[in-house]
Amino acid sequence: MNAAHAAPSYIPPFGIRTVVGCLGVLLAVHVAGFNEHITEIGLPDIRGAMHIGHDEGTWFISIYECFNIAAMAFTPWFYVTFSIYRFTLFMTALLGLLAIPAPYMPDMTTLCILRAVQGLSAGCLPPILMTVMLKYLPAPLRVFGIGGYAMSATFGPNLGGPLEAMWFEHVGWRWLYWETLPLCAVAVLMIGWGLPRDPSHWERFRNFNWRGFMLGVPAIMCVVTVLYQGDRLDWFRSPVITHLTFWGGALFIAFLAHEWFHHSPFFRIQFWGNRNIAMSLLTLVASLMICGLMTEIPFTYLADIRGYRPVQAAPVALVVALPQLVLLPLTAAICNIRAVDCRYVLAIGLVCLGVAAWLGTWLTPDWVRDNFLVIQILQVFGQPMVVIPTLMLAALGLGPADGPMISGMVNMLKGMANAIATALFEVMLRRREQYHSTMLLDLHGTHGTALSGMGDPISGQIAGTSPDAGRVARNALQIFHTYVHEQATVLALADIYLLVMWICAFFLVLAAILPGRVYPPRAPVPAPAAP
Repeated sequence: MNAAHAAPSYIPPFGIRTVVGCLGVLLAVHVAGFNEHITEIGLPDIRGAMHIGHDEGTWFISIYECFNIAAMAFTPWFYVTFSIYRFTLFMTALLGLLAIPAPYMPDMTTLCILRAVQGLSAGCLPPILMTVMLKYLPAPLRVFGIGGYAMSATFGPNLGGPLEAMWFEHVGWRWLYWETLPLCAVAVLMIGWGLPRDPSHWERFRNFNWRGFMLGVPAIMCVVTVLYQGDRLDWFRSPVITHLTFWGGALFIAFLAHEWFHHSPFFRIQFWGNRNIAMSLLTLVASLMICGLMTEIPFTYLADIRGYRPVQAAPVALVVALPQLVLLPLTAAICNIRAVDCRYVLAIGLVCLGVAAWLGTWLTPDWVRDNFLVIQILQVFGQPMVVIPTLMLAALGLGPADGPMISGMVNMLKGMANAIATALFEVMLRRREQYHSTMLLDLHGTHGTALSGMGDPISGQIAGTSPDAGRVARNALQIFHTYVHEQATVLALADIYLLVMWICAFFLVLAAILPGRVYPPRAPVPAPAAP
């Protein structure tokens, strides 16, 4: 009886209301993810409807991501201060309400301000999900809570493309923004009814880490902007990227040094001395980068080489997304068995992703949507088998008081992994495409005389289209360069698959030598009564 009275009043006995509240937070996080990925994939349609130029469209994405990732890093302090219940309700409602005026913004400045606030509200939700799953679920179900959090990294991103196709093709472009409204309304009702009413702690403002906050926020925003805008502005040939890199890097180093010595840090840097945490955080970044790259490659190939619209490419993403609803709980159930070592599950998942990437290196211009099926099926099994054990290694070796210290770090790295994957994909695609174009044209020039006896099939095919021989020659040259660009793009995408394969191999070796074993949590066994 005394022990029951000593328990905090805002953690009620586990029941249906707690489950509904946790599912409401899970739904809110997925809505935030859908909002992010749908607007990214549907950006060409949004730009056309709102008369936004290409360069302005890149800021439409990068400003959202700046505030999104910065919010992930510092949210744990704020939800503890304002209370998880109130903070989650407010941010979920704000995310939905900001979508209403978005299609009617009069200029790019106001639209970017709205996107910044929307990115801020969306970034606050994933750290809350990790906390409520580990705090309110009983010990035997916490691994399933980790599986629910993993859905935001595997299920949500793959569903963005099909949802974009559905909203734009069948409802209207404004619903690329408004799709958050009905789901946010349902999430608010579920959170409001089911999530425990924990108290606020306003006194925490007296010890707020202002210096760390003022160093960390601009540092993260500078780094994210560099990752999203660097390739477009040609990296360090641009004064903007040079200054953002220098000042952002300096601020981030100062932030890490400050957090190391501060008595109440946002990030406990000392966690990196724990080999399980260090390895799991590195593997989390790598696995999310792998997932992002392997999701982007088929869409880029089908759009650029085969001319697919998102609605035609949607089945490729659905093959990965829908089975996650079964495989994520199944993987969590397997990892929740005490006899199963999650490190072996992680290794099998890395092998699946590595084999999928190896199969992708055989990419040719003749592939169509169905040729990606085997690669996607391997991803279906590989993604949950990598993400869930990685999160287990990071989360289950800590005490309850350490949760806010690791939650912000994990979620910031999760968001940063998507930014790194985007930058890496753009750099690899552009530079490898340029390299292969140069090599193909060089080989054509070197061996052009030897091949002249075979005739000119392009000119032969289009000779009857015009009596002007000069026009036919120009058209033939244009068609030739189109073929060269197509082949160079395919070779560049195959190179990205090869890079992903080697990343999987490296982290497979790292997983074999670095982390120690963790066990799924169990409810404490009561001590036997004294005789």
